[in-house]
Amino acid sequence: MPAKFSPEILIFDVDGVLVDVRHTYWRSAIETIKFLTGKRVTHAELHHWKSKPGNNDDWRMVARWATALGRPTTYEQARAAFAQFYWGTKERPGNVLREKLIVTPAQITRWASHYELNLFTGRNRQEYEFTFAKWPSSKHFQYVITMDDVKKMKPDPEGLYKILRKRDPRSALYLGDNIDDALAAREAGVPFAAIIAEGEYNYAKRAARFRKLGAVALLPRATAVNRLLAADRNAHGAPQNRRFPDRLE
Repeated sequence: MPAKFSPEILIFDVDGVLVDVRHTYWRSAIETIKFLTGKRVTHAELHHWKSKPGNNDDWRMVARWATALGRPTTYEQARAAFAQFYWGTKERPGNVLREKLIVTPAQITRWASHYELNLFTGRNRQEYEFTFAKWPSSKHFQYVITMDDVKKMKPDPEGLYKILRKRDPRSALYLGDNIDDALAAREAGVPFAAIIAEGEYNYAKRAARFRKLGAVALLPRATAVNRLLAADRNAHGAPQNRRFPDRLE
């Protein structure tokens, strides 16, 4: 853990951190690959492609994956095909309806009472709004940076720079679950905590990679950051104007 690690700003990725996307984005990617190539693929193959730099964008990942399977696919073709499964069609409901928030409003409120909260996600604005527009806790996020708000996607750190607004990057902590999240944080100089639970596909290799990229912690879920922040409080004392709740989720 960095010697001066004492965050005042928490920045969250969305997918896999605040939202369970196993039955939405993951399922849509697998169904899109079958639609484009005629081949059935596994979750192990999905994670193999997700772990490659630049593939935090599912449309780019699908384009590369389908092309590697012998079906040359452009980014726009992948995007259009993916939409049939994610958003759905007249004939079938979209997988987006399976989306599930995995952090409670109460926890968001507790974080917001002690930290500035922000989001830096690879979703576009439409995808973000569908899930979060009616979620009361959304009001606690001061800055929401989507793919529509940056010129370059992760692993480019542009979104982190927009949130920091020239503030000390060491005053923030970014929580993400993807290699591109870790790369963006390292480039921006922002401490990074990886959301990765033991038992996940290829855990040891992914965990080693996150550590190599400088992750300050490997957390099984976003709420486990409470213990990390409590350790900071114990090491440095409770900062003025900021208290941390004793309750842990």
